Amino acid sequence: MSSIRVGLMVPINNTTMDRELTAWLPAGSSCHTLKVPRGPGLLTRESIPAYVDGAIDLAAEYTRSQPDLLAYGCTAAGFLMGPSADADLSQRLERASGRPVVTTANAMVKILQRTGARRIAVVTPYKDEVNRQLTHYLEASGIEVECLNAIPVANTDELGRVTAEQVDEMARQTVNDRHEALFIACSQLPTLTILDALRRDLGIPVWSSISATAAIATEMMTMTTKGG
Repeated sequence: MSSIRVGLMVPINNTTMDRELTAWLPAGSSCHTLKVPRGPGLLTRESIPAYVDGAIDLAAEYTRSQPDLLAYGCTAAGFLMGPSADADLSQRLERASGRPVVTTANAMVKILQRTGARRIAVVTPYKDEVNRQLTHYLEASGIEVECLNAIPVANTDELGRVTAEQVDEMARQTVNDRHEALFIACSQLPTLTILDALRRDLGIPVWSSISATAAIATEMMTMTTKGG
């Protein structure tokens, strides 16, 4: 697979996704990252409309740089809006940018559906409201969140200080023999260095927001190339 030029949109506080996404994409791939403005607090249902409007405005910048596709890397926003609103946002971003779009929330569903998992464990750094919406989002696609554990963070500064070791520890505490897959949600959480070991030790599919986005983006470009 040839390299991919990704137009990546993430919250202004995100320091993880462009680096890890590039590592999971085909060799030579690159990210042109635009950061969506937001306050220091974690996203809520009330703050989503302004956040989404900011993302739509920024997406128009990609009409000039012309990446191969646009990756919308705010997982929590997708959960809070729900599947239909996330799909609508994807269409709005595509119209604004002129590029095909993958969202982390939709990538999560596609990847988990392909594993065949129906009962999963989830690790997040989110508050209860977002975790409830994440659970509903997956249930709408026939996937039961049997166990969800959240790494406690109060704001974006604390979120940015979460380490891969903390994520790994929480993941191992969360999974049990009933679970058919594990998903680590949030494009700020670092997972590049831990997923292979988790898959080996837990013996089940393990995905994160970033790895799922990379997989679906690569698939989209592969299909486009074959179609051409």
